Amino acid sequence: MGTMFEQAVLSVEDPQSFGVVRAAIESSFSSGKVAGFLKSLERSSLRIRDFESVLRRKALGEPALAEYARLGNADQGQIREFYLASLERVAPELRNKFFKLYAYY
Repeated sequence: MGTMFEQAVLSVEDPQSFGVVRAAIESSFSSGKVAGFLKSLERSSLRIRDFESVLRRKALGEPALAEYARLGNADQGQIREFYLASLERVAPELRNKFFKLYAYY
């Protein structure tokens, strides 16, 4: 019998800054806020999978931008991965409603 893939757990170098950015992502993708977040990305003509652009446009808030800049490369990579995983967990109805955000072109 084969073994399941398990993602390696990497330690976080700067837990405080990491936590601020992660909390901003969690808040943006929370059930009460995700529709508004997606609408703001659509209005700004941002591509949802372009995390750096979303961050630079302060769509996740100014504190998230500042704290992300303080993180090392490994922590930034984990944050980007967390963001991408979060956008994939959005309910299918919302993903269909905001199809253009999710579409690759």
